[in-house]
Amino acid sequence: MADKKQLRKPQTQARPGSEARMKPAPKAERPQPSQKLKDKVAFITGGDSGIGRAVAILFAEEGADVALSYLNEHEDAEHTRERVEALGRQCLLLSGDIASESVCKKIVKSAVKKLGRIDILVNNAAIHYEQKSITDINTDQLKRTFATNIYSMFWITQNALPAMKKGSVIINTSSVTAYRGSPHLIDYAATKGAIVAFTRSLSANLVKKGIRVNGVAPGPIWTPLIVSSFDADRVAKHGSDVPMERAGEPAEVAPCYLFLASDDSTYMTGQFLHPNGGEILNT
Repeated sequence: MADKKQLRKPQTQARPGSEARMKPAPKAERPQPSQKLKDKVAFITGGDSGIGRAVAILFAEEGADVALSYLNEHEDAEHTRERVEALGRQCLLLSGDIASESVCKKIVKSAVKKLGRIDILVNNAAIHYEQKSITDINTDQLKRTFATNIYSMFWITQNALPAMKKGSVIINTSSVTAYRGSPHLIDYAATKGAIVAFTRSLSANLVKKGIRVNGVAPGPIWTPLIVSSFDADRVAKHGSDVPMERAGEPAEVAPCYLFLASDDSTYMTGQFLHPNGGEILNT
């Protein structure tokens, strides 16, 4: 791996971070829509910013209405809604902490009531806290990380499935850390490994119902979670240690979700795509 080099201005924010204040702003859009998701309905967690925003915009460009769940980043969420609605699609914003089972149930119910069904479920929201040692991870942090990152996927999927029919798809966001670990994000990497097993198990469980389940395991991507989780120097060098020597943009990851959501991937289930800047994982 190359030595880490500064790629952007050092900066940091309070967790969970605001995309509106990031410099440079993450790129969330790509050109050439082709209506691969015409009149579909997508439910995306963590859809206010970062990868979730890029996926929401790309899905809207391709013809889908979207429901976006997010914690409390209202400015980012409104910006995403503006972009989706400018593309002529509906965008429902659902604020709430998905670390709570009752919130998961409530937001899915609201989405189905407003949009009628769910054709594409994207379980994407996540949180992480850097710690130098496993002994620094207290029980509250451990519970918070697991509830947000993996428990929510169970709760949201359980509540969404009655509104999904044959031909629907589920896409779960894991991470490169699920495959190679992370010395300072131990609990986060553990949840991301659990997401891989969850995805493969759920795909086998739902295959006879005609619902495909796949995932995306990104490497370092320029998102608000980065500027809200690490110190300013690390933020400035984020992504410089992968073979491509830079972090990816959300817009570079979103096409993986489009591929898995569309009929282009009808012969795939239980699989993961790896937009990670060139890191070879042999998975």
